[in-house]
Amino acid sequence: MSRNPAYSRPADSNYNRRPGGYGGVNAPQDDYSPRPSNERERPRRPGGYGGLAQEEEQARRPSGERDRERAPGGYGGTGGAGGATGFSALDARNGSRPRAANYGPGSQAIEDVLQYIQHNWDFMTKDQCVPIQVALKLMDSSSLGLADQAGQFQQTHRQLQNALKGIVNEHHQGFNSSIGTFHQIQSSLQTSQSRVRSLKGSLVSAKSQLSAAKPELNEFATTSQNYHDMLQMLETIQRLQLVPERLEARISEKRFLTAVDILQDALRMIRKTDMDKIGALSDLRTYLSNQEVSLTDILLEELHSHLYLKSPYCEDRWKEYAHNQVKGDLSQRAHADARGRLLYYFLDGLDTSEPMTDDSTHNPEADTFQYIRLVIEALNKMNRLDMAVDTIEQRLPVELFKVVDKSNNEVAQRHPSILRAYASKKSSKSKTEIESDDVRTTLLNDLMWTLYARFEAIAESHRVVHDVVAGIVRRENRASSSATLTRGFKELWKLYQSEMRSLLHDYLATDGEASYRGGQGQASAGSAFSRAPRDRNKRMFKLSDIDTEVTELSKEREHLELILRSSVPGLVSDSKRPDLVATSTAANLDGSATGHKLLVEPSVFNMGILLPPSLDFLNRLKEVVPSNAEISMSTLTSFLDDFLVNVFHPQLDETLVELCSQTFIELDSFSQDPHWSRYSKKPIFKGTAQFLTLITAFCKMLDNLPHDQAFSQLIVTQMDTYAQKCTGWYKALVSRSRPTPSGRRMKAPAVWAESDAMQELIARLVQLEPTDQENVNKAIENEVALLIEAVEADEPLDQADMIQDKKSIISLCLLYTSMKWLATKTAQLRHISDRASDSNSAESSGQRHNRRWTQLSSSDPKPEGARVYLPLSPETAAIFDAVVATYQSLSTRVLRTLHLSIRSTMLHSLNASMQPNIYIDTLLSDPDPAILALNSTLVSFDTEVSTYMPAVSYNHITRGLAALMDTYLLTLCTSKIERMNTNGCALMQLNILVLQQNLKNIEEGATLPYAALFFDLFTAGPDAIVARAKQYGKDFGVPGEMFGEEDVKKLLQMTYEERINAENREASVQAKRALDAQLLEISEFMY
Repeated sequence: MSRNPAYSRPADSNYNRRPGGYGGVNAPQDDYSPRPSNERERPRRPGGYGGLAQEEEQARRPSGERDRERAPGGYGGTGGAGGATGFSALDARNGSRPRAANYGPGSQAIEDVLQYIQHNWDFMTKDQCVPIQVALKLMDSSSLGLADQAGQFQQTHRQLQNALKGIVNEHHQGFNSSIGTFHQIQSSLQTSQSRVRSLKGSLVSAKSQLSAAKPELNEFATTSQNYHDMLQMLETIQRLQLVPERLEARISEKRFLTAVDILQDALRMIRKTDMDKIGALSDLRTYLSNQEVSLTDILLEELHSHLYLKSPYCEDRWKEYAHNQVKGDLSQRAHADARGRLLYYFLDGLDTSEPMTDDSTHNPEADTFQYIRLVIEALNKMNRLDMAVDTIEQRLPVELFKVVDKSNNEVAQRHPSILRAYASKKSSKSKTEIESDDVRTTLLNDLMWTLYARFEAIAESHRVVHDVVAGIVRRENRASSSATLTRGFKELWKLYQSEMRSLLHDYLATDGEASYRGGQGQASAGSAFSRAPRDRNKRMFKLSDIDTEVTELSKEREHLELILRSSVPGLVSDSKRPDLVATSTAANLDGSATGHKLLVEPSVFNMGILLPPSLDFLNRLKEVVPSNAEISMSTLTSFLDDFLVNVFHPQLDETLVELCSQTFIELDSFSQDPHWSRYSKKPIFKGTAQFLTLITAFCKMLDNLPHDQAFSQLIVTQMDTYAQKCTGWYKALVSRSRPTPSGRRMKAPAVWAESDAMQELIARLVQLEPTDQENVNKAIENEVALLIEAVEADEPLDQADMIQDKKSIISLCLLYTSMKWLATKTAQLRHISDRASDSNSAESSGQRHNRRWTQLSSSDPKPEGARVYLPLSPETAAIFDAVVATYQSLSTRVLRTLHLSIRSTMLHSLNASMQPNIYIDTLLSDPDPAILALNSTLVSFDTEVSTYMPAVSYNHITRGLAALMDTYLLTLCTSKIERMNTNGCALMQLNILVLQQNLKNIEEGATLPYAALFFDLFTAGPDAIVARAKQYGKDFGVPGEMFGEEDVKKLLQMTYEERINAENREASVQAKRALDAQLLEISEFMY
């Protein structure tokens, strides 16, 4: 191609021709750097020959070379003044605008021209521009024309032409290279056309050959297919022959998922239409069908083995929850406590979104939860999940029954000596065995903790079944059957309620079983010679009792097991044989109505032992119950509420009333307890000791129950009943054998004890300290005055008013100490519980009783020696305090009666012994028999009171006896004695001396000064009487005006009686004159 000489490249353009001629393919690239990314890239205008681009683009020019020196004269060096003026002005206006760094001079020139056109001649680039109109304006030299810009227009046109020429000069080599590339492309297209034509001919030839008919090929194809099918069938038969061995191996390894896959694949293969025609496979077909049923049974047995802890791998799991079991060394227990429930770890890691696969590297039974999931997944693969859930529900009652029986047998085997001891104790137990029974507590605690630990572990297993089944249902989108398949836990909870209710009911005292009912057995309804009816609650025989050592039976059993092993591998194993030894001990134990044997005798006191483990189990069960099991957590203990209200409360009421009645009505209930020293410092009633033991036992039991005031009210009611019984006994002791003429039926001391003045006075005497002698003497003087006033005001005392027989005094002393002791002990039982509730008030207001089970202080029974109290509410405590106050009031009443009984005896005896005429002819050396009898009564009373009463109470009773006797004797002397001689005075002095000496043995420092003064003055004579009157004046030296003027005159007259009545008249007249004179003196002195 010839180069245009008009477009010669300037010498300073640094342009080097590329080698290679027109092709220029192998020419080296330019050293221009790539164009920066921030500059707009304008599409390159076609140029050269054909307008084709080179295969290899020129390299971008570097940014440092974009400011080349522009040739003078404008673009291409041909610009004149106009061009310089136009574009220089444009550059001046635009500032130092950077030029395109990756364009050549031609490209840069065309860019500048285009910008200039866009800036000054933009209206000509629009579609609305009319060239003729613009040309006319360029020729118009008027003010509206553009003639002044015609030069610029022409200059711009020339520069545009020059820029286009520069572009052609820059890119001519690429244009040349494109020509060669075009020829190569054209050659390749021609080659491809020839190859396509050849391929088309080959296809047409193949089509014609395939269209030709060849019958032998069809026969060959049919025969080949038949041979292929026969080979596949033989391969299938060969695989089926290996299935039994593989299946039995997987079953024995407990890899049930693999076994199910093997069995299902084999069943699918053998049930094909082609396989049905092969008669040799009939035995294998039958075997596989049987294995399907057998594998289902094996899976169900394995599932139940781990659900109900029959597997040895489950033994340690339930022992973790049993307080009575050894759980390994301390470090293992600490580790187990730190990690919490294994169930939670299993459920947290449970992912049922993907089917489970067998893990041949581990023993599948080592993790019982994973093993349960494995079995359920295997049953689901066999489409037996519905049947498995139904079977679990159907077998649930039987399995739980076996768990209870097994726990009973284990406890019986662990405590054979305790059972024998309890049996011997039961045969000779007392009528009210209410003391703490360690044997009963040990057995029942062991049974309950063992049983509930198993129940808890079984609940965990059922929770695993529930969650795994629910996960499978979600995975397989079986939402319609979700409620049906996950109903198992709700059924388990219902049966747990039933079993717990049955156990609690069996160990309570029921009407049909022996209990604490007076110690007598049930009366036989028939004749003594009739045949006793069989107890239908006991089983007649059990198959497990068969002698397995019999030769014939052993052979038959071995033959049966051989058949089962050969036909159903895995169904029979040594671990599934029944434990015959465990049930052998049940023959001699009593059975309950539910069929379970009873380890101890039924009693309401068992409730305090049974309930704590039951509540602990229910609280722990809340951690296991699934949230979607339709079981309300708040009502987990509601069935216990119903049981306590409907069963236990009536039974407790009946038993409590019956046992308390025994303490009331027994013949020796109000006699001295032979073992009183175990309970009190002083003797008490036997019935009181038994009653408190009974109440304490019930309180100890109630503390382990909800603090329902319905239960506490029963005890308070019986306490009040006992107070009434004791009050009745008191009234029987102080009642007269016959009423007085005025109708009084109570003895005088009891009547006096009820008077307000006497109650106040004796209460003040009790409170006074012996050291406060002044107040004590003042109170005694007031008491003496009240007693003398009562004796003179009321009906005269008779023998029927006296309480002086030994039996009555001892009974009153025992009643006082018993009531005092009982009040003190029962007051210690008082406890206001913050957990108290009252179901009676809730039911009366129409609300359901809601006991706060979760707020029980402890689920464990209280140990022996711990403080026992009666839980009370503020309302019940007020009633309780009233009953305790009744005990205290009765004891105080008895103390007042004893206090007044000895005084009434003294007053009555002294009054009876004092005669108006003490005129004795001869001197007597012995005291009056009435005085001796009084002394004997005082000694007997003192002996009994000092023996049976506390020292403080004894001192209170005996304090002030001498003051009363002295005052009353003086009163009797001044009011009752009319005549007395020297011998009579000597007898009275002897009586007073005997009384005084006897009182000193009862009351320390006892004296009878005023009574002795009366007779001493009589012995001293008239002058001594007048001298004393002169000395002491009006009161005669005796306080209280007991020896008044008239009494002194009467005494003076008795001293003159012998002389006035003397036979000598002169002496009689003189004595009468002397008497009158001294009477005047006494009147004067005592005025």
